[in-house]
Amino acid sequence: MKYNIIIFPGSNCDYDSYYAVKKIMHSDVEYIWHKDSELKNPDCVILPGGFSYGDYLRAGAIAKFSTIMQEVIKFAKSGGLVIGICNGFQMLTEAKLLPGSLIQNKSLLFVCKHQYIKIVNNKTPFTNLLQKGSVLDIPIAHNEGNYYIDKIGLQRLMDNQQIVFQYSDREGNVNNIANPNGALENIAGIINEKGNILGMMPHPERASDPALNLVDGQSIFQSIENHITQKISIKN
Repeated sequence: MKYNIIIFPGSNCDYDSYYAVKKIMHSDVEYIWHKDSELKNPDCVILPGGFSYGDYLRAGAIAKFSTIMQEVIKFAKSGGLVIGICNGFQMLTEAKLLPGSLIQNKSLLFVCKHQYIKIVNNKTPFTNLLQKGSVLDIPIAHNEGNYYIDKIGLQRLMDNQQIVFQYSDREGNVNNIANPNGALENIAGIINEKGNILGMMPHPERASDPALNLVDGQSIFQSIENHITQKISIKN
């Protein structure tokens, strides 16, 4: 199992992601600089959180023009696994690899806290080891995490089961009180129609180290590894 983690000017969760997949999950991983022109044979690409290019213009808007993003787009369109976390989710919507957009939090404030999310779809490469309806404790840290899409797009997401995570309370109740940023339908994460690209605002890499007594994020990376392992077994 091998990851490529893309580093942009302003990325600040790149090492968090590296630590989670290398030190905790014991997977191979290589950093890729935004000016590089090639990926390094990944099973999965991680677009990490942070403030790429200072979030100028819009969060993730400039990153989509970087040299390596053209390779990430090719990789994703060929069926490769891509997970965009926080700022990475914003990049994926700006690059049109995922529908909708991430706008400023309803409170107009930066939000950084523990957050419960409910598993809406467990039949994805990123959630296959989880139970539908189960709840994870995954922290959030963002200013533009308010997911928005028009009515037609929202209906398409629902029809295609593309909503993967919703903000909830500890018991899995999805309501306004449990919504930290005003996201439409409490959406915390979605996939593309093919199911190989995930964008999520919560940070699973920050919930993977037993030393923090917070390990729910491991299940996301374990699911990715399980998917890749099964895929290899089928080929063989």
